[in-house]
Amino acid sequence: MSELHVRIEGIGAWLRGASDWNTLRAILRGAHGLREDAPLKPAAAALPPAERRRAPEAVLLAAEVAGQACRHANREPSSIPCVFASTHGELSITDYMCVTLASAPCELSPTKFHNSVHNAPAGYWTIATDCEHASNAVTGWHASFGAGLLEAATLALAENTPVLFAAYDTVSSGPLAEMTRTTQPFGAALVLSPNGSATPLITLRLRAGTVSELAALPSALSTLANDNPLNAHALALLAALAQDSPARLTVPAASGLLLDMEVLF
Repeated sequence: MSELHVRIEGIGAWLRGASDWNTLRAILRGAHGLREDAPLKPAAAALPPAERRRAPEAVLLAAEVAGQACRHANREPSSIPCVFASTHGELSITDYMCVTLASAPCELSPTKFHNSVHNAPAGYWTIATDCEHASNAVTGWHASFGAGLLEAATLALAENTPVLFAAYDTVSSGPLAEMTRTTQPFGAALVLSPNGSATPLITLRLRAGTVSELAALPSALSTLANDNPLNAHALALLAALAQDSPARLTVPAASGLLLDMEVLF
């Protein structure tokens, strides 16, 4: 694969204790720990009030970080394509669907079913923001972050347009928690641009191999990073961006396929 070069115009992030990129950046730089007064639920201001009330956690989380990244980049959400990535989507609804189908299938909620599909956050986002550009929902199990980032960067360069990339995972529940353990909601988003003067610049390269160990994170974020690979991979890139200095890291993009990243400021 030839090198892909994209610039980061905007960043968004949300977790309990750090409800925006500036707060998380300070934590990654060791300035302070998680904030006890931070919101316990994503605001998701891009969604209309009625949609916010009925939207599941994955939709709120994805909409919150996507909105942050667009504001940071000074981009209208309606003006750019988007890529959403998640390891497992909304596991609480998947658990509900399995239990209901096994015990009382006629009582299955149409709204719950509507929100169970993997592209629900992308659908809510594009409808709420009147975005008529391409939208993709990507999953690659433990390589979901790298797969989504590669998809967004490729789209940005192929179409010569900025692209919104949002990655998120919610808390797992029921028997599915034994297969995919996630104890804390987390989301991150980037607006990637194929040209311009925005910094930092990221160079992406694909190669075969196995992932080397990622750099250590502040203790306040270690549990979150250990929750699932998407969290660890997203936080590794955000940690590199937080330092405002050149960095290299590698995350998986598929089984046996690695995405090497070089970050330049």
